[in-house]
Amino acid sequence: MMKASAFKATHGFSRDEVRLGNWRAAPWNVWAFCNVSEFIPTARIAATPGLLEEPVVDAEDLLRQTFLLNGHRVTVAEVLRETSADAMVVMKSGRIVADFHAPNFTLQSRHILFSVSKSVTSIVAGILQDDGLLDFDELVPRYVPELKTSAYGDARVRDVLDMRVSLNFEEVYHDPNGPYACYRRAGLLDPSKPGDEIETVIEFIAGLKKGKGGHGGPYHYASPNSDVLGLVIQGASGRRFPDLASERLFQPLGAMQDACITVDRAGTPRTGGGINMTARDLARIGEMMRQGGVANGRRIVSQEWVDDTITGGSRQAWAESAPVSWLPHGRYHNKWYQTGTGAFFALGIHGQWLYIDPRAEMVIAKFSSQPEAIVEDAKDFNLALFEALAEII
Repeated sequence: MMKASAFKATHGFSRDEVRLGNWRAAPWNVWAFCNVSEFIPTARIAATPGLLEEPVVDAEDLLRQTFLLNGHRVTVAEVLRETSADAMVVMKSGRIVADFHAPNFTLQSRHILFSVSKSVTSIVAGILQDDGLLDFDELVPRYVPELKTSAYGDARVRDVLDMRVSLNFEEVYHDPNGPYACYRRAGLLDPSKPGDEIETVIEFIAGLKKGKGGHGGPYHYASPNSDVLGLVIQGASGRRFPDLASERLFQPLGAMQDACITVDRAGTPRTGGGINMTARDLARIGEMMRQGGVANGRRIVSQEWVDDTITGGSRQAWAESAPVSWLPHGRYHNKWYQTGTGAFFALGIHGQWLYIDPRAEMVIAKFSSQPEAIVEDAKDFNLALFEALAEII
């Protein structure tokens, strides 16, 4: 264990300064995002035993490469600094060609994915659909009876997957008193407040009501949908999500480091944003998706599910939603974003990305510790970086 003085010299602050109330804020988030299990309960997602990582692939040549960003020529390294990057793994044609690590980050560092977790969770849902255990056209209460009287009582699993649930819930990250703050406290992600009703995640979700209109309308981003998906997966399979994800995704994938997922006081996994894993293992998930659901010669999820995920979904649902301005030709389907140019990606707050460009045979996993949950310029910078890398590598 690192001594307190050494910790402060390395990180610039003391370990006891990092608390549940500040872990997502700078400067503490740089350390906290890689050490979530020290202050939030987690469940293990076991990797494949006995596998060893190859050495780090030097990224210096790549970091010196330049491209045009908003009319100015910048280096890759400058964009990584501007977007508070912690790590970036670049794969080309199935091979790792560059590992960027910020100070104190290693091949073994597990970083929280935030909402990239949603996209990983959807793969497990696809596996259960392939098994015939999960019907996306069924209503949610078939798998989670506790939600029968909630907004999800007449929502299809497909509505949950595509963020098309009519829900009286707004994802406002910096409101300490709104429903999103209550949701975070139910998931043990924020400290409880005096007088708070103690709720589990499923109890919080069971109290959510429908918004205006019916389900299946415009895209409406709401993280509780993805925790509902985790509950649906557990109900359909009869298995705990971490165990199922390990057995059917992480181990067949050849994941080399154990992952983990945050859980609430009842042990419910936070599939909406609580998965923590290494950058290389996340890149391996991206490569599996690029290969149409196959990794290490093994079929993990069907080609049909992957094809539907990266080409299907409603353009109208996206076009009628607020996010259309930053991804004007995009779509959202099965908890993955489509660019409209053939590339697709998973995205999490504070700058987490898994970007796949099949035409360039490229996969990028990128972790960051941006000081704010949403930084609009950073999204544009990252997309420009990834598009440039597709031409550079």
